[in-house]
Amino acid sequence: MTVVDINIHHLPEDLFTNEKILNGFLDSAPRGFGEVASVITMEDGKKQLVLEKPKGYPNLNYVEGDYSTEAKLKAMDDAGVDYGIMRVPVWQEWLGLETCKAVNDNAAKIVAESNGRLFSTACVPPWGGKENIYELERCLDNGAVGVQLACHYGQLYLDDEAFKPYLKVLNEKKVPVIVHHTPLPVEWKSVIDYQNFRREYGRIMDQGIAVGRELFSGMFDEFPDLKFIHTMLGGNWFAATALLTPRAPKAGEAMQRLSTTGGDKIKQYLENNLFFDLTHPHSWGKIQVEAALQINGADHYMFGSSFPVFRSWMSQGVDFVKNELDISDADREAVLHGNAKKMFNLPI
Repeated sequence: MTVVDINIHHLPEDLFTNEKILNGFLDSAPRGFGEVASVITMEDGKKQLVLEKPKGYPNLNYVEGDYSTEAKLKAMDDAGVDYGIMRVPVWQEWLGLETCKAVNDNAAKIVAESNGRLFSTACVPPWGGKENIYELERCLDNGAVGVQLACHYGQLYLDDEAFKPYLKVLNEKKVPVIVHHTPLPVEWKSVIDYQNFRREYGRIMDQGIAVGRELFSGMFDEFPDLKFIHTMLGGNWFAATALLTPRAPKAGEAMQRLSTTGGDKIKQYLENNLFFDLTHPHSWGKIQVEAALQINGADHYMFGSSFPVFRSWMSQGVDFVKNELDISDADREAVLHGNAKKMFNLPI
């Protein structure tokens, strides 16, 4: 069975040796908002780019050598992954246009070296403006199969009006949008104290907030052709789908504490505009993943590994979907291959 991994992380291969690109990453992290970016040398001599918020609380680690074409293809061969879609994890929240151009150029190089097995998504600042749109168009002309966004930028989630000029273009071009999580939600102080809670639930919480704001803002009325693919199962959105779909109570109530209008719209957005990256699915558990596929539809989920966060996530994830889930063969093929091929119009 063909396997497409829509969540393979991409960074410039010369990130740790090209001073201009490295500084483009380091200098973009907003120190004034508590983001602390640094480079350290590990015991084996490899360099590591570390992001902390606040200082002493690491949320992201990039390790030298993990992002080469060879590393990607070897991991894919070992795991039984046929094709992969790349995106920049997290840091694109801050990258300026010139650094984005370097990131996109290197992605195009990796695509060319992969003999048709890897595809890129455009990394572009999300504020509209001629130069940014030119870069988007350049990437699409060069074969990018979609674009990537962070689920929030600074304190702004994607329903904010600041993103409308860019979203208008994406809507008109009907380009699929991968929405990657950030390490922490905008309101982050309550989740930082415990490492696993911070580094897992912080990301889930942020995606759940992002999806909820997109649904309740009505932004997809203005941009009906946008298709967002959120990581981390949309922040466990399957578990909140029924709870947060407005519906009228059967009995009269003394007061109306919740809105009972808009349920049909929420269902429409979930059907037409919101899709989910089945991020390292074995980590979530068999019952949970089966429930997600049943609740939101197997046609709304696509396999992703987050390689190379844990190298084993790719192979474990493939094995889990192939052999452990009690789902139909049609749903299994959709999750592993068919949905991604259709969404990104992949020539495979």
